[in-house]
Amino acid sequence: MNPRGYLLESFSVAVKAANPAHIVPQHLPNPPAGRTLVVGAGKAAAAMAQAVENAWPAGAQIDGLVVTRYGHALPTHKIKVVEAGHPIPDENGIRASQEILAMAKSLTPDDFLLCLFSGGGSSLLSLPIEGISLQDSREVTNQLLRCGANIQEINTVRKHLSAIQGGRLAAVCKAPVLALIISDVTGDAATYIASGPCAPDPTTFTDALAILERYDLNVPPAVKRVLLAGKAGAVNETPKPGSPIFTRVENRIIANAHQSLVAAAEYFRGIGVTPLIMGDTVREPLNKSRGLLR
Repeated sequence: MNPRGYLLESFSVAVKAANPAHIVPQHLPNPPAGRTLVVGAGKAAAAMAQAVENAWPAGAQIDGLVVTRYGHALPTHKIKVVEAGHPIPDENGIRASQEILAMAKSLTPDDFLLCLFSGGGSSLLSLPIEGISLQDSREVTNQLLRCGANIQEINTVRKHLSAIQGGRLAAVCKAPVLALIISDVTGDAATYIASGPCAPDPTTFTDALAILERYDLNVPPAVKRVLLAGKAGAVNETPKPGSPIFTRVENRIIANAHQSLVAAAEYFRGIGVTPLIMGDTVREPLNKSRGLLR
C-alpha cells in the first residue's frame, strides 16, 4: 500500500472509532421496568437511534424521537427521526423540540429517558424561551456564528434563550436520565455539546449579555429584553451544578476527537510507523466554516 493508501485507511479507522453502530451498544443499560423513551439531537442522532434499536432487547418497550439535519435521516422502526435546519434553526426543529419536551414531561420515576446528543444539536434542538420568536433565534444564531465567538461562548447565549437546553430537558423529567454524547467540542464539556440539554449549566444570563457586548452584536430587542430580565431574576436561570435535579442524571461522553486520534495512532503502530498525536484542540480560524460545522 502506498502512503496515500495508509493515510486513507487511518482516516477510516478514526471514523470507525466514533461510529454510533460500534460505540452506542457498549453503553446501553438494561431496560427498566417501565417505558424507555429515546430522544436526541445532532448530525449523528439518526445513526445513534438506529444503533439503539438494533441493540435493544427484543420485546423490551422503546419509542421516542430524534432530530437530525436535512439529508441525515436513517431508517428506524420505533424511534421517529425528524430532519430540521442546521446551523440556523427552523420550524421543524422547534416542533420536534416541543414534542421531545412534552414526551419527557410525561415520564414517571419507573420509566427511563435515554438521550442521544452529538454535534449540531444546538440548532436542531432549538426551542426558544418565552418572549423569543423563531426569527429572533435565527438572527442571533446567525450573528453569533459570524462574529468570531468560540463554541462555548455561542452556546452560553443559546442556553439562555432556550426552553430545552442548558439542563432544562433533564429538569422537566421525573425519570432517571442517561445522555450518551458524541463530542465535537474541545474540552468535551457536556454543558456545551448540543448546548447541554441534560447537563448542569455553570454560565449565567450575565455571562450571555457579556458575550453580546464583547462582540458588539446588534441582536433583536426581544433577545436583549429576555437576557436583561434573566439577569434581574425575572426569568428563571438554567439549572446549576449541585442542583438535586442532576442526582438522577448521567451525561456520558462515548466518543470524541482524541479517541479517534488514538485509534488512528494504533493503526500506524500496527504497520510499523511511530505516530505522534499533536492534540485535538485545534480550532477552525474561519468564522464561516466554524459556523457551518456547528
